[in-house]
Amino acid sequence: MSGPEAHFSFAAKLFSQMALNLDQIRATAERVAASHRLDVVDLEFQGGGKHRILRVFIEKNAEERARLAQAGGLPPGVEADQLAGVTHGDCEAFSRDFGTVLDVEDLVPGAEYTLEVSSPGLDRRLFGEKDYRRFAGSLVKVQTFDPVLGNRHWRGRLTEVKEGRVVLEPGTVRQKGKGKGPGPVEAVEIEMSNIEKANLIPEI
Repeated sequence: MSGPEAHFSFAAKLFSQMALNLDQIRATAERVAASHRLDVVDLEFQGGGKHRILRVFIEKNAEERARLAQAGGLPPGVEADQLAGVTHGDCEAFSRDFGTVLDVEDLVPGAEYTLEVSSPGLDRRLFGEKDYRRFAGSLVKVQTFDPVLGNRHWRGRLTEVKEGRVVLEPGTVRQKGKGKGPGPVEAVEIEMSNIEKANLIPEI
């Protein structure tokens, strides 16, 4: 399996009382991923007590994505650079090696937790200018910290990436709450520093 269906998880138990260091955990994940020709897209830690979950989202690195594209492994409507290319086997192998390092280096202190590894999915989250440039031309939804033209929630095509800003052509403008947003606009510029969250909108 590939894309959003690729997923693997297992439970681990550690007992150290050291503080959790997500930066160190991410650096370790990136090191392990590189050995499998993978990149870490995102990492998050949620929950408490016996219900803690460490989630890692991975994809093939740029070289492997290009190789898959040349081999004709692209689903209809998916551009070469949008392909995550991750299989269940990739998730399982990464989970095994990463989980071993987490245990040996005692990076997740406390009681039981679950490690979940998966591909980022077609509605993947975007992080920073590198991702915005990579997925230029795609449909996205953006939530801002401060309103832009009266809205904090925008949906549209990412048409341009400027220095410190992105340009959207809104297909739909949506704002939560009872207030009304502006009428139709041809394009809106949003400062990257004002973007709280951005995700792709699947088109297949």
